[in-house]
Amino acid sequence: MTLVSGEELEQRLSEVRILEQSESERYAIVKDDPTGEHMLQYSYIHRDIAEGGAEQLYRHLLPIDSDAVLGILFSEQPYRYPDAWKKPFLRNGPDNNYVWFDPMPAFEGDEDEAYAKALREKLLEFKKRGAYDAASVEKLFRDLDPS
Repeated sequence: MTLVSGEELEQRLSEVRILEQSESERYAIVKDDPTGEHMLQYSYIHRDIAEGGAEQLYRHLLPIDSDAVLGILFSEQPYRYPDAWKKPFLRNGPDNNYVWFDPMPAFEGDEDEAYAKALREKLLEFKKRGAYDAASVEKLFRDLDPS
């Protein structure tokens, strides 16, 4: 399903354990009762300043396997959003329907930015040395090759 009814989903889910909770955020492990699938649930309250501080509750649901459930519960496996959420998950909006979201393109962009920064630093260092002979240029290209 590309669009999942929030009402239907809430009826199917039961809470296994609350991991942490604050005034504005909450993490819990939940279970889809009909399928037995576990999910990591991240909920947060968004305060819309433009609307006079109106609060809206948003939820994200990340499917996790049994090993991840045990890792989160017993071995301090990271689960905080967004760092540990690198595979597709369900997220809701103001209409309370859930849609699938794939975060990987955003994470890949971070890697591209890091590569671009490293590349820029190597080029600036090359320019600073001021040696533009064939051997220096060849060394620069070998240093720039990511493979």
